[in-house]
This record gives sequence, C-alpha cells and structure tokens, in this order.
Amino acid sequence: MFGLGGKCKCSLALSLVLSAICVFLFCEFGIYFPAILRCSWPRMKPNEPSGDSNPPVRALFLSDTHLLGAIRGHWFDKLRREWQMERAFQTAMWLLRPEMVFILGDVFDEGKWSSPKDWEDDVRRFKQIFRHPSDTELFVLIGNHDIGFHHEMTLYKLERFEKEFNETSAHVVTKRGVNFLLVNSVALHGDHCRICQSVENELYSLSQALNCSVQSLQSAIMKHHCKEMQTYASTPPILLQHYPLYRASDAECSGVDAAPPNERYKRFHERYDVLSQDASKMLLWWFQPRLILSGHTHSGCEVLHENHIPEISVPSFSWRNRNNPSFILGSFSESDYALSKCFLPEESSVIAVYCGSAVALALITLGHLSLFRGLPHSAHVLLGKQKAI
Repeated sequence: MFGLGGKCKCSLALSLVLSAICVFLFCEFGIYFPAILRCSWPRMKPNEPSGDSNPPVRALFLSDTHLLGAIRGHWFDKLRREWQMERAFQTAMWLLRPEMVFILGDVFDEGKWSSPKDWEDDVRRFKQIFRHPSDTELFVLIGNHDIGFHHEMTLYKLERFEKEFNETSAHVVTKRGVNFLLVNSVALHGDHCRICQSVENELYSLSQALNCSVQSLQSAIMKHHCKEMQTYASTPPILLQHYPLYRASDAECSGVDAAPPNERYKRFHERYDVLSQDASKMLLWWFQPRLILSGHTHSGCEVLHENHIPEISVPSFSWRNRNNPSFILGSFSESDYALSKCFLPEESSVIAVYCGSAVALALITLGHLSLFRGLPHSAHVLLGKQKAI
C-alpha cells in the first residue's frame, strides 16, 4: 500500500508540473493567438469605380512602447513588459503579415537622457523585440521620450535617433500611390529654434511638392512654379506624428480604450500634451491630410478637425501604461482607406488565469495529500480485522 501511495504521489507531482507548464505556455505564448486571430484587415466600402489599379496598402500602427532604460527600469518590470510586447508583435507579424509598420514615437522611455552605452543597449533590445520579415518596412517616428521635450531636445540626440532609425524629421514615404507624411512633432514648438526652424522649412518644401503633385498643372504659372519640385503620388497624405493636433481635452473621446473618467476632462497643455493651435492649423492648412494618426496620450480617441479631417490617437502598446493595449490596422488605396483596431489580451485576464490555476492546483494537491494521509490508517484497520477472523 505504501509503495502504491508513493507511486501516486510521484504521478500527482508530475501531473502538477505538466499542468503548471501548460498554464505558463498558454499565458506567455498561446494567449496572443486567439486575441490576434480575432483581428482582420479592414475592407474599404465598395463604391463607384475610383480608378485605383493597385491593391490596398496594408499598414500596422502602434505607439508609445516606452522600453525601460537603465535608470528607472526595474529588471523584472523591463523583462516582463518587453517579453509581452515581443510576443504580441511577433504573433501579429506571423498572422497578419503587414507590408508596413509605423511606430508613432516614444519608443524608449529614457532616450532623452540615456548615455551612449545605455542607448546602444536600448536599441539592441528594440531590434530584438520588433524584428520583422525582410518584406515588411518598419518606420519609427520621434517622440518626446526619444529625444526629450522641446527644452531638452538637442541636435546630438536628434541626429543619434535619425541615424539609428534612418529617419528624418520630415519626409514622405510613398507606396503604391499612397503618401505617408512622417513628422517630428516635438520640433513644432514655433519658437524659431534652430531645429524647429529647420523642420518647419522642410515641411513647407514638402507641402509645396505635395500640393504640386495633387493639383492640376494646367496653368503656365503652376507649371513654372512646380517644374523643379520633387513629385509624389497625386493623393492627399496620411499624416503621422507623435503629438496629437490641438484639442482642449479628451472629453469627447469614448470607447473601451479612452482615457479614464478622472483624466478625460483634464485640460491639455499646448506644446506638452498636444501641439499648439498655431502648429495644428499650419499642418492642416499646408497639407490638407485625409487622415491623421498620432500617439502620446496612451489612450484611444477619434476627433474631427476643420474640413472634417479625422485624427485617430493610437493607445500605448505597453501593458505598463494600460491594461488593454492595442494597435491599428489600416488598408489604404489612392482614393480611400479603412481602419480597424486590434486589442491584445488584457493583463488582468492573464493574472486571473495564473491565480485561478494556482488555486485549482493547490486544491487538487491538498485533496490528494489528505487521501494519502488516510491510506496507512485504512490499511491498519483492515489488517486488524483479518487477525480477528
């Protein structure tokens, strides 16, 4: 009987270990698959023939990853958050296969003050987490945590970022007739600082080139004005940047990923939470974008600016900043676009699975241990009855 009990205990221990491994594998690997399998590329509404000859461009947008640095990042917090983002991103890459990925700034948490050595380590971890197939193009925009707020921004930090990610503070990426305008919104402070003035000059030149590409060049004056400018696809751009355009607050925002009620009605500070009104009007006037995508607030929001130009605020991709991270999927043609939001597993659900499994395994263990403790006593009673006979 005791030998049988020992075997049962070994069998129980093995079952518990295997169960714990299964729970771990599900929470750390498997849970991302059912979440992302619910996502799909949005389809544009069928309408009158538009003349679009190319298939839609499929782009994925995420923001505010805030990879922790050497100063404020606890090793376990860093390990946990980066593992979650890596598994979520790699699962999305495998299941969705986007052609383009745009990260809308604040890639790092401490880029604004990191040393050269710490910067190299942060970049190395970023490339590991957000590795991607060779047929997917990855673009990383500048955020205030990457180079500092305006008063912290320096040419050294700006050039360090631009060199590492092969980006400039203002440029256009065109794919199959769709123009994406990438802007360093941290430099749109409007105080004519050296960096700000350079970015504004570049934006003005780009606006002239895009307008020449979009407008009909029938008049001799327009032909003369535009003849030496670079040409782009003849469609209004998709404006991408870190800071949102000016809005008073998030009071009009709604949805499960909007800011919590205690923060939704707080008034935004210009040049800190959102761009200034002047900078916002400048971008809208110069480019007349058909869509704006931004980050920075860590929460979701949809607003309409003048001329009914929509702006989507993309929530943070890090579980450190919110319980329900998400990313945006976009299908773009020369004349239309469609967007959908893809939510990742809630961290509270992952914790609930771990806690529930731990309680269940503990109860099973206690139940079996109680049974094993009773076995010797039962055997003794049985032997006593046999002697009496």
